[in-house]
Amino acid sequence: MPLIELQHISKTYGVGDLAVQALNNVSLTIDPGEYCAIMGPSGSGKSTAMGIIGCLDRPTQGRYWLDGIAVSGLGADALADIRNRKIGFIFQHFYLLAQLTAVENVMLPMVYANVPRPKREARAIKVLKKVGLGHRLHNRPHQLSGGQQQRVAIARAIVNRPKLLLADEPTGALDSQTSQSILDIFADLNRGGMALVVVTHDGEVARRCDRVIEFCDGQVLKDNSRPQSIPIKSQG
Repeated sequence: MPLIELQHISKTYGVGDLAVQALNNVSLTIDPGEYCAIMGPSGSGKSTAMGIIGCLDRPTQGRYWLDGIAVSGLGADALADIRNRKIGFIFQHFYLLAQLTAVENVMLPMVYANVPRPKREARAIKVLKKVGLGHRLHNRPHQLSGGQQQRVAIARAIVNRPKLLLADEPTGALDSQTSQSILDIFADLNRGGMALVVVTHDGEVARRCDRVIEFCDGQVLKDNSRPQSIPIKSQG
């Protein structure tokens, strides 16, 4: 059974003369444990697709199944529960809470999952050690480098043990050496069985994936591209 199944998904913003079709009849499946990049120029529909896959947005038309659950018709509370249990999110700008320590930031998703506090702290520490931040547990974001903040964000994203990790330009704010260390963590998570979908403009990021899906004008232009053929400096 696919982990992600999109069937004839379309998404339109606005109405009448102001209507913009961001996605046009997109059908796509991603299996458990796949490591995929989504690429395309600005306005191609890749971010809209990510929002729908992540249950952050709803399609105008079509159906979406996540891990066998028909999520396109669920209410807001049910979608929030699905996101918390099955999906981890990583963004370019980290979105850590400035007043909280690394451990406290990572504990937050478990609060909404009703994990008891002693277990929350123990699990957060374990995951932070996994991403190489065992020595930074009680630092706040302003005391951490960009790469360290992204590692905290990764720990926060995986602490509820999701089946799917969604990353939107996860290396966009990082230097090349730090980016490679983050991609090494992604590869390790994927070897552990987690599915990853990464939206990126960066050909080097795409080359680390097993599958590349290219969007253009709201549709899938290419699928199953060989990552080795993607230029290092992808345009868009």
